[in-house]
Amino acid sequence: MFAIALLLSASTLYAEAIGGYSAGCLKNAVALPLEGPGYQVIRTKRLRYYGHPDLIHYLQHLANQTRLAGMPDLYIADLAMMHGGPFTSGHRSHQTGLDADIWFRMADRPISRWEQDAPREWALIDEPSYRMLPGRFGPRQLNLLRLAADRPEVARIFVNPVIKAEVCKQAPGEAWVGKLRPWVGHFSHFHVRLRCPANSPDCQSQAPIPPGNGCGEELGEAPRLSSARQRGSLQHFPAKLYFIFLNKNGY
Repeated sequence: MFAIALLLSASTLYAEAIGGYSAGCLKNAVALPLEGPGYQVIRTKRLRYYGHPDLIHYLQHLANQTRLAGMPDLYIADLAMMHGGPFTSGHRSHQTGLDADIWFRMADRPISRWEQDAPREWALIDEPSYRMLPGRFGPRQLNLLRLAADRPEVARIFVNPVIKAEVCKQAPGEAWVGKLRPWVGHFSHFHVRLRCPANSPDCQSQAPIPPGNGCGEELGEAPRLSSARQRGSLQHFPAKLYFIFLNKNGY
């Protein structure tokens, strides 16, 4: 552990997140070890397990917190490529080594060796009806989001709007809830995004999250506009409205 800490400390001096989360790159990335206390990396053949040292430290700290809380190992999916930049498929973001996908499914539902590179997702939401599946979101999932969000280096966490609504019911007064930003998809995982590191002067931050817990009007706007974006049907929405929405809600 001392050797890993020393390596991360040295790497932090030279690592740099450059550009924006959806148009950037990563200098001197660090690979997240594929297994560690409290976590396992999945889909390793994609080679998307690199990040800025701040992200690696954050994930290892989170895994240790969840382990101490009595949770099974976390499944950690996409971080970034070795040099950042766009993936050949999937996300537009994850380009600067400051984004990470963490599954709600944990290792008490183990992934077999043959399944490791194409694991079956454990969705919390029924996509056709857009409703929470019974028994899928409980105290463990709420505490996982709490531990993930309640860190100063976390800028925002993208979750499905149905999950955000459920959190708003269960913990509306907790300060970290405002960091959960509703976005379609994310049926089986949440997407952590860290702030720009102090030693990355060319890293482009997003607009700050608006005040409040995000449980109001914008929660209803998110699924309509973001699903239209995914379908490529934004022509049904005025461009000015869409970009005002994105800026207002900190996406």
